Amino acid sequence: MREVPATEFTRNFGRYREIAQREPLAVTSHGRATGYFVSAVEFDELQRIKALVGKSLAVADLTEQEIDLITSGHMDPEHDHLNALLDEDTAAG
Repeated sequence: MREVPATEFTRNFGRYREIAQREPLAVTSHGRATGYFVSAVEFDELQRIKALVGKSLAVADLTEQEIDLITSGHMDPEHDHLNALLDEDTAAG
């Protein structure tokens, strides 16, 4: 990924706007990236991917009821071969 100092980016915005159509640009200040300039297509793709990603929670954030529901769940019998693999890992551990 190409990097460009913020002052250079500001002075030559048109040039970097064209470059961003082909590749993302890291805009830096004092040697550290402070933002990224990407094409509208790439930004839209990022937004689409973010919308598809489910929210994850830490176990500490779960209620007792949620934990009970998770631990009481059962797999469909067609997946018994996978449960057997887990049982082997538990026995070996």
